[in-house]
Amino acid sequence: REWTMKTSIVILLCISVFPGFSQGRVVGEDETGFAECNVFFPGKVPPEGFTEPFHVKICQQYNKKPRFATLYSTKDKIPLYSAFKYTKPAQNEEENWLVEPQIDDPENDLHEMVREADIVGTVANLGANQALTSDYMGSGYERGLLNPSLLNEEDFQIATYTLTNAVPLSPSLSKSWHRDIERVVEQALVPHCSKKDHLYLLAGAIPSSVRVKGKVSVPETLWLAACCDAPEGWSLGLVKKMNDEYSLADLTVGELEKQLLAGVHLFKGNCGADNQSQEKTKAILQAVSQIRSGEQVGTSDNQEAKESGLVRKVAGIIATPFIKLLELLIYVLVGLVKFVFYFLWFVIKRVGGTVLDGIYSLWNGVVSYLKAISMVLISIPYDVGRVIVNIFLGFLQIVQDVAFLTYRILCIPVGFVLHLAAFPYHSICAIPSVLKDMATGIGGTFSLVIDATATLLHGFYYLAGHIVKRFVPKGSSDD
Repeated sequence: REWTMKTSIVILLCISVFPGFSQGRVVGEDETGFAECNVFFPGKVPPEGFTEPFHVKICQQYNKKPRFATLYSTKDKIPLYSAFKYTKPAQNEEENWLVEPQIDDPENDLHEMVREADIVGTVANLGANQALTSDYMGSGYERGLLNPSLLNEEDFQIATYTLTNAVPLSPSLSKSWHRDIERVVEQALVPHCSKKDHLYLLAGAIPSSVRVKGKVSVPETLWLAACCDAPEGWSLGLVKKMNDEYSLADLTVGELEKQLLAGVHLFKGNCGADNQSQEKTKAILQAVSQIRSGEQVGTSDNQEAKESGLVRKVAGIIATPFIKLLELLIYVLVGLVKFVFYFLWFVIKRVGGTVLDGIYSLWNGVVSYLKAISMVLISIPYDVGRVIVNIFLGFLQIVQDVAFLTYRILCIPVGFVLHLAAFPYHSICAIPSVLKDMATGIGGTFSLVIDATATLLHGFYYLAGHIVKRFVPKGSSDD
């Protein structure tokens, strides 16, 4: 645990040193909407109706500033929509893919989006609720951005390269989607919104049952909803089907909402749909139609382009096995490199842990030794004092025993003399008592003889009277 914490500290220091990380924050349930990222919605009110427990709100940030908002599905491992505004596109496009640690481990200390390789082993359950780079490798799908990087300036563009803003798209569909969205926004939407900072865009995907590697859902439909919250407000919806990369259907926001979840409302007050300018809407739809028809003409009316496309298709079919083999080799090589990296990391962690444990044990031993020495030094004066007190108490006990023995020895002759002197007194005083006892004994004997004689005579008298009564005849009463 201590080693993991130290590793996390090192990574955080690296993040603070290298500012190329896109910061993001998972919004808690107790916060309203998307917190700081509510500015990307008309009236700062996010879409309603996305209430499933696996819908996670993310405020995507970079350099401590909100760049766009994303509603992520941890069940389908793809974003349901990303909300953003049009900014001046950057000249250079640099891919730097990131992940959101808090989706998989809300208790971790990383409150920003970082490179996946930098947090392996430090974030619990990494990849449990979000897609990772390994989910796309060798699958035939690209990481298609819902919020296209081409519509963003530099800082915003870097922030879009996060896997929480990506859905699985085939290479051709990904290219078609980004091209169509770029043209529609720049040529049809931006010119018809008088206040460009009031143009709010929602790019989303409808998940399907098809899963990449049994984990990441492949969208069945891509959609874009636009709202110009200006004095002359308007809104528009666009839909692209996955089975037709050239399709781009326009529809109202209300019609688009019916294709999404029940009860979904994308914009507050339907972005002024009741007061929407028909002329403005017609001009926008005409521009979208021109973009769409121009795409079709470029692919259907030009025979040479068709033949060239056929050649490229055949070449693609022939090259596909080699490309797949190359992807497999790259995947194996990357896996081998990751294994070597993990092994080296394991060895370094073990060796470092052993060294740290040894240093910790040595430090504990030194501290214990110093503590024991200190206790011994402190106890020496106490022991000396206790010995002196015991010697003094022993001396006092000896003096007490000698005094007591002397007293006992002296008590023997004194008692004998006292008893000898008191013998005549006790002898003379006993003579009256002895004479009294002798007189009492003689008087008692004499009285006993008299009582015995009287009793004997009474007995003879009684016997003689009884004999006379039995043998002498009875006479008169006078006789």
